[in-house]
Amino acid sequence: MIKKVIAAVLLISLLTVAIVQAVNKDSKTPETASTDTTATTAEEGLAIKNKAPDFELKTLTGETVKLSNLKGKKVMINFWATWCPPCKAEMPDMEKFHQEVGDDITILAINIDPQYDVQAFVDEYKLTFPVLLDSDDTVNTKYKILSIPTSYFVDSKGVIQNKFSGAMTLDQMKGFAEQLQ
Repeated sequence: MIKKVIAAVLLISLLTVAIVQAVNKDSKTPETASTDTTATTAEEGLAIKNKAPDFELKTLTGETVKLSNLKGKKVMINFWATWCPPCKAEMPDMEKFHQEVGDDITILAINIDPQYDVQAFVDEYKLTFPVLLDSDDTVNTKYKILSIPTSYFVDSKGVIQNKFSGAMTLDQMKGFAEQLQ
């Protein structure tokens, strides 16, 4: 009986050690976390000051847009869905922003629910900026989108300068745009 108790305690101890090590392996100490945020522009990733991950998607009109082909231009990447109330609230301001900035900033509105009638949504809101379709959730996954709308502001060198989760106002879009080079 004592041997069974000792064996059970030993087994539980080993499992506990394995779980603790697995959890600690994924977490970072404050010292390493702070060094991760000082990434160089050569790195690719979703942190501010990192190079924006490249992608290629089709527009509603069937054209192909590749982020890396926009190098030299400032870009606002916006993830949205047709059923999302905050996305609907922000679209009129995005259209106004697009009209005001003209060719100075390229807006790429990435729709994550192309199974719905995206064209009807675009027509209803009279959107004139490019709407891209992420049919297989590749870009959505690559950018680790957890909530929508989420927007990234990328400078002319392809580096992420800001990220915003939630519906933005026209003034917020202008503020982020002013920070881009």
